[in-house]
Amino acid sequence: MRTLVIGTGGREHALARALALDPSVTEVHAAPGNPGIAAVATLHDVDPMSGPAVAELAVEIGADLVVVGPEAPLVAGVADAVRDRGIAVFGPSQAAAQLEGSKAFSKDVMEVAGVPTAGSRTCTEPAEVEAALDAFGAPYVVKDDALAAGKGVVVTRDRAEALAHAAACERVVIEEFLDGPEVSVFAVCDGTTAYALQPAQDFKRIFDGGRGPNTGGMGSYTPLTWARPDLADVVLESVVRPTLGEMARRGTPFVGCLYVGLALTESGPRVIEFNVRFGDPDIQPVLAVLESPLGELLMAAAAGRLDSVPAPVFRDGAAVTVVLASAGYPESSSTGDVITGVDLAAAWDGVDVIHAGTALSGDDLVTAGGRVLAVRAVGTDVADARATAYAAADLISFPGRQRRTDIAAEPLGVVEGASLRL
Repeated sequence: MRTLVIGTGGREHALARALALDPSVTEVHAAPGNPGIAAVATLHDVDPMSGPAVAELAVEIGADLVVVGPEAPLVAGVADAVRDRGIAVFGPSQAAAQLEGSKAFSKDVMEVAGVPTAGSRTCTEPAEVEAALDAFGAPYVVKDDALAAGKGVVVTRDRAEALAHAAACERVVIEEFLDGPEVSVFAVCDGTTAYALQPAQDFKRIFDGGRGPNTGGMGSYTPLTWARPDLADVVLESVVRPTLGEMARRGTPFVGCLYVGLALTESGPRVIEFNVRFGDPDIQPVLAVLESPLGELLMAAAAGRLDSVPAPVFRDGAAVTVVLASAGYPESSSTGDVITGVDLAAAWDGVDVIHAGTALSGDDLVTAGGRVLAVRAVGTDVADARATAYAAADLISFPGRQRRTDIAAEPLGVVEGASLRL
């Protein structure tokens, strides 16, 4: 099977690495990729936002499966362009991708499907925003109704900050705050059938203790030994299957990854948000402990025959990912800074260095984005994987490097959830 991965970041690097390990995958291609992906795939300089260009590349290389990594190409309809050429795609149609492209659309689907989620109001006028903030109270949750690369959400006790964020957006969704640890569950879907992957926890804020602004994600780990053991099954039954049913009823069946962001509240799991692709970096440790072949799983979903392959299997042990970000992130980023120590870190047993925002300048590897690298380590348990990840991360340096020191630290499960730190 020839595969083509679309995207440039850490998620795509992790996917390409996992596909390269699948015996059924004979070739891995990526467009446009990054220097890390180049080690496991053939790169092609194609605009990931151009459906016709991606489709033409897929035909040219004889791709059997195209995996669209980021949300923006999916919302732009890239998967539709590839499907129109008769090639299997893991990723939803443009219509189905509105589950992430529009928070208001997503909320409507959840309401009709009976999915447990936060109460919300969609607002376009200042008076509506004021009324919604009054209704739900602090902490205030204000979400941009458009794609914002994981940074369009403000959670704050400061009403002025909430109003300012709403004023900067064309349309916002104001929600009640869900009190509880946040977790990620990824469901691989073929339109009717779904398999859940092992849950993970992502650390969104830039500073230790869950402080500072939201980022695209500063680290993640799996398994969640503190969470209920049947969490993935509960999410499939109460969230994923009802959502797939409602999407099919609307004539827009969902094929791809339905990323369920959850808060584990006292009344049970409730959905914070849907995304329509694997999360980054939270999918990285999950793929590190996936024992069954990824290519076979994604191909079955793309072809509408997920029930013909076994459910995914995960090995014992744990994986932890620590993100290294550039100076100024998340408000800005520094580019062109020389990175050293990557080879030393990657030489550690059980460690992968995942490229997210890197480029080559001559013979030098340099920064080229906000989140630059992710150091991923496996171990016998979370503590073991965490110690290895941080020890390897210590070997990598570049000017202005930022990282959190509390990824997967005790007490597990509460750093980004039940105790809101602002």
